[in-house]
Amino acid sequence: MSEEMKPVVPVEETADVEQKEQEVSVVEEVKEAVVNYAEKTLAELSELFQNLKDSEDRMKRSKEAEAIKSAFYKRLSKEKAAAGEDATVDEPDENTPVEDATIPMQSGPVSPFAAIEAGFKALYVEYKKERAEYNKEQDAQREENLQKKLSIIEELKVLVDEPGEMKDAFPKFRDIQNRWREVGPVPQQRFRDVNDTYQLYVTKFYDLVDINRELRDLDFKKNLEAKTEFCEQAEALAQDEDEVEAFKELQKLHEQWKDLGPVAKEYRDAIWERFRAATSVINKRYQAHFEGLKAQQAENLQAKIALCEQVEAIAEQEITSSAQWNALSKEIEKIQAQWRSIGFATRKENQKVYDRFRAACDKFFERKRASFTEFKDSMNENLAKKMAIIEEAESLKDSTDWKATSDRLVELQRQWKEIGAVPRKKSEQIWKRFRAACDAFFTARDNRPGATGSFSANLAARKALIEEIKAFDGEPTMEAYKAFQERWNAIGFVPFKEKEAVQGAYREALEEKFPGMGGRGRRERGNAPRGGERSKPLSEIDRLKEQFAQLQQEIQTYENNIGFFGLSKGAEKLKAQMQERIDAAKAKLEQLKAEIRAKESQEENQE
Repeated sequence: MSEEMKPVVPVEETADVEQKEQEVSVVEEVKEAVVNYAEKTLAELSELFQNLKDSEDRMKRSKEAEAIKSAFYKRLSKEKAAAGEDATVDEPDENTPVEDATIPMQSGPVSPFAAIEAGFKALYVEYKKERAEYNKEQDAQREENLQKKLSIIEELKVLVDEPGEMKDAFPKFRDIQNRWREVGPVPQQRFRDVNDTYQLYVTKFYDLVDINRELRDLDFKKNLEAKTEFCEQAEALAQDEDEVEAFKELQKLHEQWKDLGPVAKEYRDAIWERFRAATSVINKRYQAHFEGLKAQQAENLQAKIALCEQVEAIAEQEITSSAQWNALSKEIEKIQAQWRSIGFATRKENQKVYDRFRAACDKFFERKRASFTEFKDSMNENLAKKMAIIEEAESLKDSTDWKATSDRLVELQRQWKEIGAVPRKKSEQIWKRFRAACDAFFTARDNRPGATGSFSANLAARKALIEEIKAFDGEPTMEAYKAFQERWNAIGFVPFKEKEAVQGAYREALEEKFPGMGGRGRRERGNAPRGGERSKPLSEIDRLKEQFAQLQQEIQTYENNIGFFGLSKGAEKLKAQMQERIDAAKAKLEQLKAEIRAKESQEENQE
């Protein structure tokens, strides 16, 4: 066989048809990776499959169809397991009957996943049957094409063996070539031997038959023009920015090149070298594209691993407040936004790193849900404790054992303050009920004969103690100071309007006789937190929050104290004064709340 007649196939890049198909399949796999089906919902995957099934090129997208099916059943299994159902799924294939793709009849409740699973299965079974029919038609067409090409080869054999007059043989040869090119693909396993046989007889025709030189030269010229055009197309493809599409178009050019006859000997090497050079450029750019893609995917993988580690660290933190939970939730949402901005990792690792990231996020939010559930349970326990206090207070409200019942109700009020928060919608309701029980008892106590005299007696006792402190001329020791305090605290309540005045006189008398003792004690208690002295000054927000907490405590104390006033003479006036203080404190509380929110918003904007 002469050099001119050998099939014109690039020696390194495209001589092997099977290698070419593998490379094209790589392109298809890369395109499939553009969509990460693992992140899609069941409904989205069903819609994607429906769109694919309705598309004109659906028969060429079988790999994409299988990828969607695989993602659908993985997602279905996972969601079934999360819903507490059996995670086993029954994936269909082309042999699954259409009637099986329906919701099965059953006596119990129907799974919420049954309808969408049945819908997807019906779509898939329909598609696979259509695909099987299409493949059957394609196989039949390739077999028909094979018979046509074998028939054409037989005609070519006859023409080579009995060429006759060249003026008659050459048009027949050109007709054979044209009909050969018009025939479509043959079965892959027969492609090489059929093509080689055809090229063999083409070569024999050119080499063995005494062709009219004028006609042969004309044929060489036409072949040269066509191959020159192929070279120009390949060189243009070498400049195309889409390396993948350029590579696919190059494969088509090589198929057409092989079907053309030879050119004159003086042009053979040059035209082939030109075509081969353009082919080499395209193949190198194609390879570089996937190397670059691989490098970028490796970078994306490392970036995603770093985000996984961040979320995993957050998910392991010890969290003690709802504010901290909410702040960390926002941080994870920012990390999730970063994740979405990063491209795909390698196909092998992308699903693994996504599963790791999703598991870390799920762990954090599951812990958050559990924490809030626990907090809710705690509030319900507090509600139960306060209800028990209410029931006891209501059982005591009609008691006439004034001293013992008073002490017990005061103790119940102390316990009430120590119990934590209750559900907001119940808080005001139960407090009013508790206060009503206390009011009923103290009103009855204060209206009994001689009740008001006890306040006056307590006032007289406190004033007498103040005079005793003023007259004290002993050594101002801490023991003497504490003794006066204990005696003061043992004296009962005084008329409310006298409370502040007598308390102020008491503090002045102590400061005069025991200078610095009362102030030092308060400073030591005020400046040191539970764990010891403060290591640094309070921030503005911390200072406002401390004021807020103190004011809340004062309001609760006022509301507790108001329960001690009955319906005796002057009690309503005292209650009104106390209520004014409560209202003013609540107004100040709202003001502090607004200041705290403004400061926090300012700090977030600065960050």
